[in-house]
Amino acid sequence: MQERVDERRSQFSPVWFEMAALLIVIGLIVRQRALFALAACILTVIPVAWWWKQLSLRHIEYERRFDKRCAFPGETFEMTVRIANHKLLPLTWLEVSDEVPMVMPLVRGALIPSHIPQIGMLNSVLSLRWYERVSRRYELKCTTRGIYMLGPVHLKSGDVFTLFKTQESRKDRDRLVVYPRVWPLEELGLPSKEPFGERKAHRRLLEDPLRAAGIRDYHPEDSLRHIHWKATAHRGELQVRVFEPTTTLNLVILLNVTTFEHHWQGVIPELLERAISVAGSIATWAVGQKYKVGLVANGSMPRSDQPIRVPPGRSPGQLAAILEALAAVTSFATSSIQELLRRESPRLPWGAILVVVTAIVTDRLATTILRLRDAGRRMVLVSLADEPPPQLDGVTAYHLPSSTQAFQRFDGGPYDATAALQAAGLGPRAEVQIFKAEAARLSARDEALREVRGV
Repeated sequence: MQERVDERRSQFSPVWFEMAALLIVIGLIVRQRALFALAACILTVIPVAWWWKQLSLRHIEYERRFDKRCAFPGETFEMTVRIANHKLLPLTWLEVSDEVPMVMPLVRGALIPSHIPQIGMLNSVLSLRWYERVSRRYELKCTTRGIYMLGPVHLKSGDVFTLFKTQESRKDRDRLVVYPRVWPLEELGLPSKEPFGERKAHRRLLEDPLRAAGIRDYHPEDSLRHIHWKATAHRGELQVRVFEPTTTLNLVILLNVTTFEHHWQGVIPELLERAISVAGSIATWAVGQKYKVGLVANGSMPRSDQPIRVPPGRSPGQLAAILEALAAVTSFATSSIQELLRRESPRLPWGAILVVVTAIVTDRLATTILRLRDAGRRMVLVSLADEPPPQLDGVTAYHLPSSTQAFQRFDGGPYDATAALQAAGLGPRAEVQIFKAEAARLSARDEALREVRGV
């Protein structure tokens, strides 16, 4: 779908016609054929130039292509811009101005500041022959996490005499995702082996309904859905299926985006970015350890007032979905973290490890964590505050102050996400797999949107 807005500019004025009329009158008086010829040229050039202007931007194709749609900070997007003239009429000049976020600077070259805050212009001027296609390549550097939109693009052209100009804005946009930084757990000061407790369950918390182990006599507390009717008919007494305990553990990360006791006091951007990176690092490690990983955050997406939720899962695109949610999360808190814990806990799988990542630990948060522990929840607290978190019995707690090794080179230093992915056990090609999973997920979403719109 393409929306176009036309703005036509012209350097032509009625003075040209008056000049042609004056030349004809003077030519009649002095009987000079050259003046008649000059007037004829003016009267011929004007309609030709107007017609040229009218057709100049028709059948002009502008397309962006990327080597990938998501990346980590420090990496680059390779953008190929293709401009094609699908008509017989050539263009002697074409100005192209594409809107690009300033936080994605060019590796070679520079963006031109625009009147739109945080938006720069990628300008180029070229000429196109009939049915000619031109390709230009640019490298965009990823500096800050986020979800960015490129476009719209503004095209300007006109006639060969530059008497008339036409401008067109095309609402074609491309979406790029820059994930947050992720670190190996060792660099965050967390143990690499079972940092959130033993993986083996000491009692049968959950049963897998797809893995039947046998049958036994019916007990009053058994669900009627598990009755084995054929065995019941054979023995003459109610028999129920016995299932094996589930072997898949769930880990849900609960991210607190507030950096002060009250969210209306403001936000410390550096502390927020660290908390988001820690959440992404834990999710990366958990996916590598075959956990079913989910994410809940009291922050919201841009232009939304709802908390972020990614249900636990082990699909190929689960890590990409979590990292994209962390890339988009804002500092706007929809509620306090303790309210989020109380509200979301009943919805989370029983037996899941709940990892609370927060930049500040308040008394109310500590009380809420202890209540959930008393209710049988497995709780883990990861605090990024400068002061150590309080000792909570039965709760695994980690303290990641600003002196943590990973945070020392958080800003400005060299960064490579491959180390964190390999440390999590995802393999040397894990980053490529994440990008492929994200591309497949975005393609499926776009296809679903087209079906809904009836395109």
